[in-house]
Amino acid sequence: MDRLKKAIKRDYLPRWQLYMFLALPLAYIVIFAYIPMGGIQIAFREYNLLGGISGSPWVGLSNFQKFFSAHNFWSILYNTLYLAVYGMVAAFPLPIILALLINAFPGRRYKKVVQTVTYMPHFISVVVIAGMIIQLLNPRTGAAGAIYMAFTGTLMPDILGRPNAFPHLYVWSGIWQSLGWSSIVYLAALSAVDSGLHEAAEIDGASRLKRIWHIDLPCIKPTIIILMILGAGSIMNVGFEKVYLMQNRLNLSTSEVISTYVYKVAMTTGIGDFSLATAVGFFNAVINFIVLLSVNLIAGKVGGVKLW
Repeated sequence: MDRLKKAIKRDYLPRWQLYMFLALPLAYIVIFAYIPMGGIQIAFREYNLLGGISGSPWVGLSNFQKFFSAHNFWSILYNTLYLAVYGMVAAFPLPIILALLINAFPGRRYKKVVQTVTYMPHFISVVVIAGMIIQLLNPRTGAAGAIYMAFTGTLMPDILGRPNAFPHLYVWSGIWQSLGWSSIVYLAALSAVDSGLHEAAEIDGASRLKRIWHIDLPCIKPTIIILMILGAGSIMNVGFEKVYLMQNRLNLSTSEVISTYVYKVAMTTGIGDFSLATAVGFFNAVINFIVLLSVNLIAGKVGGVKLW
């Protein structure tokens, strides 16, 4: 106890102003991240509004069994995994490539123009992005429909109504929106690369491509691995907003994911099965946690860099 008091007087009290800055974000995390975790028990109860959480009876794993035995369980799980893996595989290397290209280009003014143009879509609302896609691909009033009609003289097929087209539209519109913004971290990492390494390699006759491969990429390797681990930890969190806005009855077979299913079960079915929705959300979080641990372990053994 005496050691604790001495440590507080020696280490904490002289810097109390700095710790006060942490009070607000710490309170935010506790109130909105940790306290709501008590609601996870709804997944193991038959929740009703009158009884509340503590007054609802325990039902064990029946809510999970209800989800696993649902007729569309495998379809929802497959759609979620497919969109998540497809998006990660397609989107992860592109910001790295863009950052390397911007960093390698000598023209400073051109760099700023490219950065500004590629950053701009990030600030467009997801609702606006979905509206743009729907309007652009409208067979009758959209720009794509008008071009198709001008060249073929026939009405363009409804692309948004095709289940096979939905994953590509979702993933590549997301890449267009986030590509420039995601490259900022890699550009910051590249700015820390020692210029002396490039000068020495250039004297030895190394081309720009070889310098990128043997200097730039190894130097930003820790950043790449850390971001890959963080991305893998949220692999099941397929964005609800854009999926729901782009979803329709025709493409439902490929667009129904866990996040939209949870929303419909809890809010739009008329039943309001909050217990089932919580169980599905808990299942989703557990899968994310397992993937995060696995990728972190593999990255530590293969790449020598991990979060913990």
